[in-house]
Formats: sequence, C-alpha cells, structure tokens
Amino acid sequence: MRLKLNRLKHYEGVKGPLILIILDGVGLYRGTADGYPGNAVDIAAPPTLCRLFREEKIAFHLKAHGTAVGMPSDQDQGNSEVGHNAMGAGRIVVQGAKLVDDAIESGRLFEGETWKQLVSNSRTNNTPIHFIGLISDGNVHSHLVHLVSLVGQCDREEVAEVFIHGLLDGRDVPPLSALRYFGELEDYLWSLRLQAFEQSKRRRYFIASGGGRMVTTMDRYEADWSIVERGYHAHVLGEGPRFPDSLTAIRVLREREKVADQYLSHWVIHDPNNPDVPITTIQDGHGVVLFNFRGDRAIEISRAFVEENFTGFHRPFHPAVFYAGMLEYDEDTHMPPHFLVAPPVIDRTLSEYLAANRVSQFAVSETQKFGHVTYFWNGNNSAKFDPKTEEWVEIESDRVPFDQAPQMKADEIASRAIEALESGKHRFIRLNFPNGDMVGHTGSLTAAVEAVKAVDRAVARIVEAADRYDATVIVTADHGNCEQMFAVDEKTGRTVMGPGGEYKQQTSHTLNPVPFIIHGPDTNRYAPAHIEKPGLGNIAATILLLLGYERPDDYLEPLIRIKGFQEQRGLVKS
Repeated sequence: MRLKLNRLKHYEGVKGPLILIILDGVGLYRGTADGYPGNAVDIAAPPTLCRLFREEKIAFHLKAHGTAVGMPSDQDQGNSEVGHNAMGAGRIVVQGAKLVDDAIESGRLFEGETWKQLVSNSRTNNTPIHFIGLISDGNVHSHLVHLVSLVGQCDREEVAEVFIHGLLDGRDVPPLSALRYFGELEDYLWSLRLQAFEQSKRRRYFIASGGGRMVTTMDRYEADWSIVERGYHAHVLGEGPRFPDSLTAIRVLREREKVADQYLSHWVIHDPNNPDVPITTIQDGHGVVLFNFRGDRAIEISRAFVEENFTGFHRPFHPAVFYAGMLEYDEDTHMPPHFLVAPPVIDRTLSEYLAANRVSQFAVSETQKFGHVTYFWNGNNSAKFDPKTEEWVEIESDRVPFDQAPQMKADEIASRAIEALESGKHRFIRLNFPNGDMVGHTGSLTAAVEAVKAVDRAVARIVEAADRYDATVIVTADHGNCEQMFAVDEKTGRTVMGPGGEYKQQTSHTLNPVPFIIHGPDTNRYAPAHIEKPGLGNIAATILLLLGYERPDDYLEPLIRIKGFQEQRGLVKS
C-alpha cells in the first residue's frame, strides 16, 4: 500500500502549525416556529465563536448525520464514533448500524461461524444464550430491531432458553421512554413463549436484569470501572434489587429515585416461583452476546467476560462462557475475539498518511473523549501508526455528574494544546472539547449554557496563542446536541411542553449541521469549494491541502480552494 503524499505545486501549506478544534456535540440550530428556548449555544452567545463565524471568510455549515457519515438514512443522528471516523478517514464509511442491518437482512450473520458456534453450544449442552445491550431504537449504540432478529433466530433454531440483560437508554432517545421499549420487548418474548406452548415446545425467553446505561455496564475509556462492575454483578451473579418483571422494576425505581432512564439503578428479575432467587445467572458453558454495535462503551464489559488476567475490578466468579460481540470493538486488541459482524475496514486514514510522511501529530482530550481523537480518528485502531511522530495526551476526567461541573477539563485541554503549539514539535494538533456532548446529554439547559461558555473561553485562549505563532485553526464539531435541549414536535415544528407546563427535555444527539471555520494568516487566499453537500468526510482532504499535500484519489474533496488555482486531483494510489 502506497502512502506517499504528493506535495501541492501551487501552495506550500500554512506557515505555522495546523490546529483542529472539535467542539463535541455543538451543532447549529435555526430554532422552531414559535421561537426556540432550548438552544444552549444561542443562549450562551459565545463571543469567540460568534466573532469567528461572523468575521472569517471560511465559515459555513457541514452535514454531520445520516448518510453523510455512513449511517443507513438521513433520519439517523450523527454520533461521536461515526463523526470522528468520517473526519479521520476522509471518506464515507459504511457504519455499524448499516453493517448489522445488511448482515441480518442478507442472512450472513446467521451463516457465520460465530453464530453457528453459539447455537451449537446451546443446543448441544442445553445451556441458555444471554443477550446484553441497550434497549432502544436510538441507532447510536444498538437497535431493538437487531435484538428481536437475534432472539427470533434463536427461536427458529430451537434454542430453549434466552435471557436478556437490558440497559435503559434515555440518552439517544427521550429521557423517559424505557417503558415503551421494554414493553415491546416483553410483548415479543411473551408471544414466543405462547407460540412454543401451543406447539408443545420449551421456551424460557425472559428479560433477566437491567439498569440505566450511565450507571450500569456501559462505561468507556476506563472512566469508572464501578459502572461495569455493577452491571457484571447484576447480569452474571443476579445481584441487585429484585422485581417480578422489567416494567415493574422501571416504574418502581423511577418513583423511588426520581431520575431519568439513563441514571436508573440496576435491577434483577426474580424467578416466577421464588422471589428470593434470580430468574437466571450466567454460568460455565453459557453463550453471551453483547448486541451493541458501537465500540467505545462495549469494550470494558467485553474485557470483563473475556480476559483471564482482568484487573478492572474483582470478579467473585468468572464463568467460562462463549462470548461474542455484535462487532469486533477494537481491531488492535481484537476485543472480543468472537463477533457476529465484521467491522468496517477503515485503512489509509489521515493519521496513517501523515505518519508515513513524517508529519508530526499531537492529540489531546480528557478521558471521556480521548478515544475519539485517537481510536475512532484512526479508524477504530487504538495504536499509534508511528510513535516517533505521534504524541497523545489524556487528561483524566472528573468523576462527578457533568451538569455539576459543566466546564469539565476545557481549560486543561486548552493548556496542553497551547504547550504543544509552543513546543514547535508538531505540525498538526487535534483536540476535542467534550462539554457540549457530555453536558448536553444530562438534559440540563443551564449546565449546557455554562458548558458552551467554558469551551468558548478555552477556544479564545487557543486562537490567541495561534495568532502569536502564525498557526492556523480549524473549528468544527462531530455532531449536534446542546443546541437542541428541548424536544421539538416534528409535525408542528413547535417546542414540546411536558405535563407540568415545563419544556420537555431532549438528551439525544440531533440532525443539525455543525460549524466549520478556518482562522489563520492565510485565510485571504482561501475560498469555499463548490461542494453540493459538504460534510465531515471532507475535512481530511482540507487538512491535507492546508498542510500542502494533494489528497488521495478516494478521499472526498477539500472544503476550500486556493484562490487563483484549480485544485488538482490527488495522485496517490493505494
């Protein structure tokens, strides 16, 4: 594979370093028919971002959702994983949700060796298959349709016992929507049990445990192993508050805890005939499938099942199970070893090209988004392409609710980026401010406004430092979130009111575009390129142009052109 980049003949590249600032979860929203009160960006009126958008010649919108980032349709929200994949890959890559859709629709998933081994193990040893994952149709980490397809195939292949360990969403879907999704699932499982009874077959298909995704099972980047430990104890050991069914668990815990679905405590379903005994535990010889397709919040629970010398937390019991993920979540560590659908092959990323051409790179964020500017940016690869020219810095995130500390680590991230700039060692610097996304997901508009203000202050510091060193700054985002903190009725275009007369919170990502701004000493030489639907996938070629390189043939076009010159097509062959 040839990774040599050709230099541009008509432009030598920016004078100083190039800095890419990713404002995670900060989109652009025009508002609603009745005037929109939930736009944290507008309310914050961030002076630096507003000034840049108003004054810079290169300042426009990019598409950051749907087909522009490899999702199945334009009704699918963008997310941090696919957003960073697209930015780092320079082209549109078919993503997890569509990969799974296609594998199920074509039947390839059920013809694969992993699925066959799961079913054979269950039928031969008369052991159950357990499914763990997020129960919603948010299509960011999972989709309920995928789970239903897997369970339905178990039924068709005469698997006698299936247990589901379901995690409540309330983050990529409305904050209090779990009863709808778990209700649909309970009805489906009941229908399979009834059908089996009528045919004199044995089917024990039940929901067995669960909990809110932000406190149970779905931690990422080792931010808080206790989240995974809590889920492990519920799913594997059957430890936790016991209820007769999932709907009762959700209703009782909501009333008791007064929190949204994503924060609801873990729970366990008890045996129908004995309330003191869990309906199941995970034992030696069982099959276990994590049906989430997104990787970041799937790796730690996978490690807890797979690794022999596991150190994340103490496992009182480590069952010898056949464990599989929906995808291979980390290509570098091959976690997990067994998976149902092959992940997208994302090679020839921007970082790989720059490393091969000895262009020094620096990446920084705090724990919550560190993997996004490294793992996802590098095409789902957790390793550096060239440790000699790449430097990564992770700033440990605070373990406090994000709405209580909306500034997060913005100031520290800015300081490390400025230090990298001042060192003179790096040609390309990239960083991610998680605030707009992580605080936006809490549903607190007040906190989201403060988050935007904190990020703006940090951006101002970086821009001021960049000006001192003749550096060029790109400001963009991976998807929207905090610009739309209240739900909007799709039919009327009006803000949705709750039963108490308050606005209904929205905690999910959005379908809104994101900003793209270039600030630097050469901007008078740039003009917007004529691209019909510019998106995140065009950023990599833009970075190469700014660094003075032609783009590879299969990269999308750059978002800008150099005035007075016709942009040449790249000559790099893979």
